Amino acid sequence: MPRESIKHRKQRAQIVVDRIDAYYPETSGFLNYNNPFELAIAVVLSAQTTDRAVNLVTPALFTRWPTPFSLADASVFEVEEVIHSLGFFHTKAQRVVACAQTLVIEFGGEVPQSASELMRLPGVGRKTANVILNTAFDIVEGIAVDTHVDRIAHNLGLSDAKSPTKTEEDLLNLIPQDQWKNVNHRWITFGRTICKAPRPRCEECFIADLCPQETPHCVKDVLTD
Repeated sequence: MPRESIKHRKQRAQIVVDRIDAYYPETSGFLNYNNPFELAIAVVLSAQTTDRAVNLVTPALFTRWPTPFSLADASVFEVEEVIHSLGFFHTKAQRVVACAQTLVIEFGGEVPQSASELMRLPGVGRKTANVILNTAFDIVEGIAVDTHVDRIAHNLGLSDAKSPTKTEEDLLNLIPQDQWKNVNHRWITFGRTICKAPRPRCEECFIADLCPQETPHCVKDVLTD
């Protein structure tokens, strides 16, 4: 495929966003939570496991330790017993207790509302911070690039970055800021249902004409000079 101009790539990215938004108009988050604290802990637990698996353990976890203060005082061993069905539960138990302790010591038990402060919590990185801000506080500072968003961006030729952080930078430069909010949840749904790994369902894809992986001859047809 010939090298694509930035103008055409932005046009194509906009059409991608518009079509995915139209196809999944009601998509929301996949983790169950009642407040920002529960969401923060659930997101930390969701690393390298499914949201469904996390949703199975968090009711018992938050019934036993419903606040940052109670979880900060919890025994790591007892937390392990509650979340043992999750992958890497030893490390995750340590992280969620440490996360609660940091919330108590540094933030008075309140979940902070900036990415820089959230990333001071154990187990919270750039992606996790974006999820918490976007979902719990309706604050949009960026796009949460998980494995689905990263794969879709690369499959669509919207990024060739070697890290999720750089992929996010590419997407932020292509997609208008007022549309960042819905990219994560809707693109995750698209990644789970159609643009799947390792075998995407290209024959069912409603943006196949925009995808250089599947139909490179079609891409320019939907763009304007």
